[in-house]
Order: sequence, then structure tokens, then C-alpha cells
Amino acid sequence: MSTTTADTAPSTPQSPRALGTRGLTTVQRHPLTIVLALMVLVFQLSTGSFLDAANLRGIATDAATTAIVAVPLALLVISGYLDLSVGSTLALGGLAAGWLAGTQGQSPAVAVLGGLAVGAAVGAVNGILCCYLGLSAFIVTLGMLTAVRGLAQQLFPLPLSDFGTGFAWLGGARIAGVAAPVVIAALVVVTGAMFLALTPGGRHVFAIGVNREAAYLSGINTRRIPFLLFVITGAAAALTGAIRASVLDSAVSGTSGAGFELTVLTAVLLGGVALSGGSGSVFGVLLGVLFLGALQNGLTLLGVPTFWQLMAQGVALVAGAALAYFGPRTIR
Repeated sequence: MSTTTADTAPSTPQSPRALGTRGLTTVQRHPLTIVLALMVLVFQLSTGSFLDAANLRGIATDAATTAIVAVPLALLVISGYLDLSVGSTLALGGLAAGWLAGTQGQSPAVAVLGGLAVGAAVGAVNGILCCYLGLSAFIVTLGMLTAVRGLAQQLFPLPLSDFGTGFAWLGGARIAGVAAPVVIAALVVVTGAMFLALTPGGRHVFAIGVNREAAYLSGINTRRIPFLLFVITGAAAALTGAIRASVLDSAVSGTSGAGFELTVLTAVLLGGVALSGGSGSVFGVLLGVLFLGALQNGLTLLGVPTFWQLMAQGVALVAGAALAYFGPRTIR
């Protein structure tokens, strides 16, 4: 039996016009791409070294720890919840991992798993209170921000250090020439994007965020899915704490992760995730993470004082939220 021409003909390549249309659609959905490109151009013209390979590697490494938490937090926000305790969870998880590796002499794998278990436990408490008892996620996680920080200071009142060369691998090793934190972040981003776009669970996350009652009536488990996202977010925060402790070879209960919840939430909102839930994408979150990383790095290269950098981050959050809100409406 002969094969028809339609069966054997290769697919027609997309025309430049079609590719341009797709590119325009991407910009419309993620207007932050324009702002990021312009900012990179300004920093390069101002410093002359912003796009140097070494500097770009530094931005990627610094942004990696934010991305590891931003992706699961974005999924949680899309489902209609919020976690403001990730900074304190980062501190407690990093301290627990460092304590196991240094003081207790455990293997790096055991130390990291111990830290992840601590972070997952914090996330489980948040999940039970918010998803199963129906308490406000904002109030619960705001309270946990303080409670977990206090617990970390109670358990580890003194700074910890000297975690060993094995534990240092987590933050300092290179895999195929790429820093280990960047590889871990890439895996988190790819996994999060595939889950959200290609699995029934990802569709359920959107459905819960859009209308929790309707999702429940359609047979979706509206408690278990956000609960698991709380647990994963807590574990991710603890992993970031372990990475930072590995890089610095030290951890301090009072300052580790301080303000991190603001940074990661800013990245999520800049990436176009609606705080009310129901919309967002992992690609947008990645843009938000890179935007904050590039902004901080560029301002540092220019010698801008820290307090101005904090102000710039706040302004970026407001401007990015406005751009994400008005941009798609003005270009329809």
C-alpha cells in the first residue's frame, strides 16, 4: 500500500511572520521581558562589565536559591494560598542541616535530608492549619514567620560553622561546569513547569485558585493538593538554607534568611502570578527571579548603597505589579 503525500510530507516550517507573532504574544503575556532587556542594556552601558561571563555566572548562582523557593511558592499562590514563613524556615532548615553535618558529624546526605525534613514539617503545620482547619494563610504564615524564627534562636542561640568539606559540595561544587545550586534550580524550574502545564495536578492547582468550591464539586481534592504544596515549599526553603550554609560555611539563627520572604514573594508577583490565585506561569516566575537578581547585581556594580537597593526592590514590586496588571489590557 502506497503512502500518501500528506503522510510523508514534512511539517511546514513556521514563517518569520508566525515566529514574530509568537514572540509578540510572549511579550504581551510577560511584559517584564521588555523591562528586563532594557535594564540589562542600561547596566551594560553604565558598567561595561555587566554581561561579562563571570558576572553572569554570579547572577545565576545568586538567583538560583531564590528560584528554588519561588517555583513551589508560585504554585501555592496560584492555588489561592500564601506562605510568608519561608525566610524563617530557610534559617531553621539550614541550621539543622549544618548542625547535623558539623556538630553531629553526620554525612552530607543525612544532614541535607534532616534539614529538608525540618522544612517539610514546618510546611505541614502551615498546611494543616490553612488547608484542613480553614485558617487564613496570611495570618497563619505571618505568625509562623515569627514562631519559627524564635524556635531557631532557641535551638541554636550561637552561630554555627565548620560544616566540613563534604557539606561544602552542596553550594560549591560544579556539575559539567555549572554551579550545583544552578543545576538544582534548573531541575526545580523544569519540574515545576512540566507539572503545571502537562499534568492533571497542575490543572487542579489552577482550578482551586480560580474557584475552590467549584473545584471541590468537580471532584478535586481541594485540601490535599495545597497541603502538599505547603510541604514542598517548606522543604524547598530548607534546601535553600542548607545551600546558603554550605556556601558560607556558617549559619546564624538571627539573620539567616531575614527578609527572604519579601524577596521571593516579589519575584513571584513580578512574574505575573496573581496574589488572588488562579493565574501565573513558571516562566514568568523565572523572569521575576532573574529581574531581581540582575537589579541587585547591577546596582551593586554601580556602587549604589544598600538602602537604595532595598528601595529599588520595593519600587520594582509596585511597578512590576502594575505592568503585569495593565500591560495585557492595553495591548489587546
